[in-house]
Amino acid sequence: MAINATPGFDLQPSSQQVALATNYITNFDFLNQYLPDTYEKEFERYGNRTVASFLRMVGAEMPSNSDLIKWAEQGRLHTKYTACTSAAAAAANVATWTIPTAQVNPAAPASSQPTGGFSAIRVGQTVMISDESPGSVLSNKAIVTGVSNVAPFTVTVAYYEAGGQAMAAATNCSIFIYGSEFAKGQVGMQGSLEAQDLIFENSPIIIKDTYEVSGSDMAQIGWVEISTENGGTGYLWYLKSEHETRLRFDDYLEASTYVTQTFIIRLALILFSLPIFLVAALVGGVDGLVERDLRRWGGGRESSNVFNLARRSVVPSFVAACVVYISLPFSINPVIVILPFAFLLGLAVRIGFERLKKYF
Repeated sequence: MAINATPGFDLQPSSQQVALATNYITNFDFLNQYLPDTYEKEFERYGNRTVASFLRMVGAEMPSNSDLIKWAEQGRLHTKYTACTSAAAAAANVATWTIPTAQVNPAAPASSQPTGGFSAIRVGQTVMISDESPGSVLSNKAIVTGVSNVAPFTVTVAYYEAGGQAMAAATNCSIFIYGSEFAKGQVGMQGSLEAQDLIFENSPIIIKDTYEVSGSDMAQIGWVEISTENGGTGYLWYLKSEHETRLRFDDYLEASTYVTQTFIIRLALILFSLPIFLVAALVGGVDGLVERDLRRWGGGRESSNVFNLARRSVVPSFVAACVVYISLPFSINPVIVILPFAFLLGLAVRIGFERLKKYF
């Protein structure tokens, strides 16, 4: 395939129809951009039939000619700290809260903070302190009276409420800054905040293939006569099959991206569904033990074959859910797949406990 030695888009039309390296159109889209009438005559076009073209139409594609892509992300405008604890007991009017060091110096830009690794909370700011316990509605409003910017990072607050601290000691709480308060004539806010910047990078994958041109293919050359900038005319040539090869590999790249993304998302959903299987196994085990006691006191028969079959079905029930959901070639609600297999797992556990021998 003809490629210019000098990088760049450098076409030199020839005065005659001669196939040279300098007048070969390596990308058939050149016709679509510069000679749309010729492009339409090549074939009756209903789109170029690729996944990449669909992404270009909906604006979900970002072109890149670099071997390394770098971008920056900036932290949040307002800061919230979680998992903060205080040794002060309930009803205390003053408390010292400890902020986790990992949140003051996070690995990702999750917040804004002063330079030097200090927390974003400063003296004079007003904060909302909320209990993170599930179902809890306890909260306090307070003003910051002191800040320690060395590990462990602590914040001393005075509560506005007459009843003092609403939470018990050592309770995980979140702290959110919502304003500030200063007396008349008092010195203003000390210190400034700057958003954290973190640089990310990503490398594109490289795919390779080849397109061979035999002697008979040379008869399928398409010639385009164009006008140059100086008023002259010349010829360019192209092979449409070469462009279609390029489109196929664009689809390969898109397909590999979507397959990997789908696999990771479905695997994560399987992991998040583990509590469903645990609950099913727990319910089945409790119900099976009850049935076992009824069988013992009622003089029922034992069946080791049923017990062994149920015991061997526990793990395959979970594995089958993973395999079926991950391998489905179409989109489906995970509940439709996971719930039946969770029911089968619970049933296998129930039968296994029910058929345990009467005496251990």
